[in-house]
Amino acid sequence: MKQITITDPTYNNWVEELCNRYRHSQIKAAVKVNSEQLKFYWLLGKDIVELKAESRWGNKFFKNLSEDLKCKMPDATCFSPTNLLYMKNFYLLFPEFNPIAPQLVEQLQNDDKANTPQCVEQFVNIFAVPWGHYRYIIDHFLHDQKKALFYVRKTIENGWSRSMLLNFLDSDLYEREGKALTNFTATLPDLMSDLAKEITKDPYNFAFAGITGKYNESQLKKALLTNITDFLLELGTGFAYVGKEYRLQIGETENFIDLLFYHLQLRCYVVIEVKIDKFSPGDIGQLSTYVVACNHILKRSDDNPTIGLLICKSKDNTLAQYALEGSNQPIGISAYDLEKLYPAKVEGLIPTVEEIEAKLNQNLM
Repeated sequence: MKQITITDPTYNNWVEELCNRYRHSQIKAAVKVNSEQLKFYWLLGKDIVELKAESRWGNKFFKNLSEDLKCKMPDATCFSPTNLLYMKNFYLLFPEFNPIAPQLVEQLQNDDKANTPQCVEQFVNIFAVPWGHYRYIIDHFLHDQKKALFYVRKTIENGWSRSMLLNFLDSDLYEREGKALTNFTATLPDLMSDLAKEITKDPYNFAFAGITGKYNESQLKKALLTNITDFLLELGTGFAYVGKEYRLQIGETENFIDLLFYHLQLRCYVVIEVKIDKFSPGDIGQLSTYVVACNHILKRSDDNPTIGLLICKSKDNTLAQYALEGSNQPIGISAYDLEKLYPAKVEGLIPTVEEIEAKLNQNLM
């Protein structure tokens, strides 16, 4: 068997302890694979930080530890130098989330004095997200725990795949969610208004529609529905599609709602009007009429009040806010963007993930 690369007894004992700890976590992993794996990674990262391992055992520490753990446990595939560095950063991102004291979480959640939004956010179950997701989150938010927790929570709530997470990371969902101008606080019950605001975005990313040239409203709406899966993904969890150009007979007048949805969590209809021009106060009048009509014609006794959402090419925020204050119907106003919300790669200037990993590995050796 290959000898340990570092002869320091403290180091040798720690490597043996890591091997025992890893084998123990493998047994538990038969029941909770991901959770136990992440707890092991977090604790290993904690050890690296608290032992000051890099300064204590030299600049080739990650390479040496990787070789020693692979030597002791040849079947383990998770101990590359790069992955060990991610484990350290996982701990640095969430240093207070101790996986060996879950009862503390329950106490804080059940304690009325501690049950504040900050406590609930702090003790979200970070060990319920796959490790591949965390590598993306760590790359984006190593020094911003609040944003990292936002994407952890969204992944848990919505069951995002890795590609879905990457899409929302790249399109800056954190900066967009709940940012529409609304009058929900003034027009909806308190519990409903907070959730209603949370389901909005500003701007909406319609890049998936694939429109690059001149277009009219009909072409845009058709493109959105042609890509209905991406459209619903961008709208967010809970939206159920009801219809396009949904016909409403109001008195003697035939009217057509651009897009009609039902939101499963809010338990209400959501009327969406899409405009290819800049926001105009007259748009509010039209949308308010449709909202009232849905309440009279479609809303059942156990449904909540209908919500209107106006998505336009651009808006003057002050003008839009004044228009909202003049309406007694719950309405939100957002913009949309047909371009990606992040810059396209310029060949040779922005490195690929593979290039970054290669550079990391080079620095660790």
